[in-house]
Amino acid sequence: MIHLASLVTMGRIIGALILLLTEPLSSLFFVVYFLCCMSDLLDGYIARKTNTTSSHGEILDSVADFIFAAVLLFILIPLFEWENWMPYWIAIIALTRLVSLSVGFVKYHTFSLLHTHTNKITGIALVTFPVFHQLFGFYLTALILCAIASLSALEELIITILAKKLNRNIPHIFAVAE
Repeated sequence: MIHLASLVTMGRIIGALILLLTEPLSSLFFVVYFLCCMSDLLDGYIARKTNTTSSHGEILDSVADFIFAAVLLFILIPLFEWENWMPYWIAIIALTRLVSLSVGFVKYHTFSLLHTHTNKITGIALVTFPVFHQLFGFYLTALILCAIASLSALEELIITILAKKLNRNIPHIFAVAE
């Protein structure tokens, strides 16, 4: 049975794919973008309120987040003039995430995408990128976003290495010892 929360999450995946067909930074783009962001806020809330949380839903949420972020990168990367260091830093973040996923898969025999506070902050920073880009410019926004994403990726890797069992909803690195 598919629950309402999962339908909302699947809506984010569909919305991300629709973004590929819209003109970047157009009015339609921002409407779909906003709906995708709202779905990310609502799916977990709905799952908790309807008592339909599940590991399947957590994985689906992480996959939807990944697809949404990947689509945004695909759309936004060609729009900006990149400093030489930016693609390298993004590649290091992506590699750290890939190593974390690989370690988690070997260790837990499943994808170990975590919902830490820093991962949520990274998600918020990603979805607010267009707004902060308008306010602070590309360079400063990219610098801040890369710093936040680096901390998040490193924390997830350390948690994945140190944790004895998989807890996708672990709030932060200090909860590993609890």
